[in-house]
Amino acid sequence: MRLVAPALSASGITRDDRQSIAARLAADPLRPQFHLLPARNWMNDPDGPLYWNGHYHMFFQYNPSAAVWGLMHWAHAVSPDLVHWKHLPVALTPTPRGPDQDGCFSGSAVITGGTVSILYTGVRSVAPADATLRDGTHNFLETQCLATSRDPLLLTWSKLSTPILWPPRDSKLTGFRDPCLWQEGQRWYMGVGSGQRDEGGRVLLYGSADLRAWEYLGPLASGKSNGKQTSDPVDAGDMWECPDFFPLGRKHALLYSTERRVYWEIGEYDAKERVFHPEKRGLLDAGAFYAPKSQLDAKGRRILWGWVPETRPEAQASAAGWAGSMSLPRVLSLGADNALTLQFLPELIALRGKEFVLPGPDQGKEARQGALRKLELPEAACDVELQIRREKLDLTVSDGTNPILLASFDPGRFGAELRLGTKPAGVPATSGGGHKLRILLDASLAECIVDDRAAATERCYAAPKAPLRLIVGERDLDAITALHVWEMKPISKDRLTS
Repeated sequence: MRLVAPALSASGITRDDRQSIAARLAADPLRPQFHLLPARNWMNDPDGPLYWNGHYHMFFQYNPSAAVWGLMHWAHAVSPDLVHWKHLPVALTPTPRGPDQDGCFSGSAVITGGTVSILYTGVRSVAPADATLRDGTHNFLETQCLATSRDPLLLTWSKLSTPILWPPRDSKLTGFRDPCLWQEGQRWYMGVGSGQRDEGGRVLLYGSADLRAWEYLGPLASGKSNGKQTSDPVDAGDMWECPDFFPLGRKHALLYSTERRVYWEIGEYDAKERVFHPEKRGLLDAGAFYAPKSQLDAKGRRILWGWVPETRPEAQASAAGWAGSMSLPRVLSLGADNALTLQFLPELIALRGKEFVLPGPDQGKEARQGALRKLELPEAACDVELQIRREKLDLTVSDGTNPILLASFDPGRFGAELRLGTKPAGVPATSGGGHKLRILLDASLAECIVDDRAAATERCYAAPKAPLRLIVGERDLDAITALHVWEMKPISKDRLTS
């Protein structure tokens, strides 16, 4: 009898192992069903989203070897509508002995004629004195690298062998990564996340005519340090990661990630001096949301994506075989007061299924409570729209024994009126005296937007043991003026976003 070894993939996993892993992931009740995430293993930042040849392309940071952070690649997915996704082969892989040998970090993608160009941060380990990224664990030299593709589905990429931009020689530099790109006339501009030790984060601005030769133009925007003495300058506010800069309405918007949170600024861009002057500032999302990236869609809307990290112990995510998710797409716009507003992409309503409508207040408490008792969700996948008075409210999504998600509103908690699970968010009073909440629950992930102004994202790791119900106290029910709940359809048959 001849013995035949099982077929191995490039990563050393047998075909049988892959099938077993896929079956386990498909049965995992904590794995989201209508969010974009890889078929397995670790993901983080969204990278280079764009609309090309009639399809939406999304890239993201990816470790193909394990469900923990590691050697970063650029994963690749494609969609016809920003809602349904199909995975394509990995787009960027670290090149041995190249400037990205230890990781293809975050960046942007742009279209130039019939070519798509990716500018991204390549990292390689160096002596601490030569490093630009020192976080207490790694000593990486960060350089900006270029890859191009003319393939209709962007399946094949060609890299330049040398960086197109090196970091400035500055002993106080806290980082040099995550380029964002835009074009003015025939000239390209690139903002690079950076900062100064003990002074604050910065976005360094460069200009180019061809995406290859770059001229330093000075800081586009700068912040202030929080004064903390930390091994990672991000935690001190001395490093701004993943900047994103774009026109929005009559103004310009700047997004950046620091202190493990994401901030937005709206203001005026001086195109002559190449400096951004912020006028308003706020927190983009009060919860588990980081390193966002935006794009223009086919309709000209500004669409925002973010990384939703795990908040459970790393060992649990590693054992589960997957970690991280993309947020749902959000449409950004400028409010009448020149503050940032955001809404879930309207096309998500295509995933709505069976609907529940709570009788109005005029129907009486008994009828309303009776209707709520009849509401039953087969699993943790729903879209909840609430209109409430500015009064105290506690709402629980429960399987009858365990709370799956807690949501509450209390106008007495100044600056933290909303709580989604453990995440508090400020909700200012409105002129009408009420509020509009939308919560999208997808297994272990919940996203909430209030009044198109405040957002919070929460991870909830209680797996339902029975169908779900909405529990609202009799007194709290008076605060609800309208409630709609829809079951949500998955975007694939097996939770693998295939």
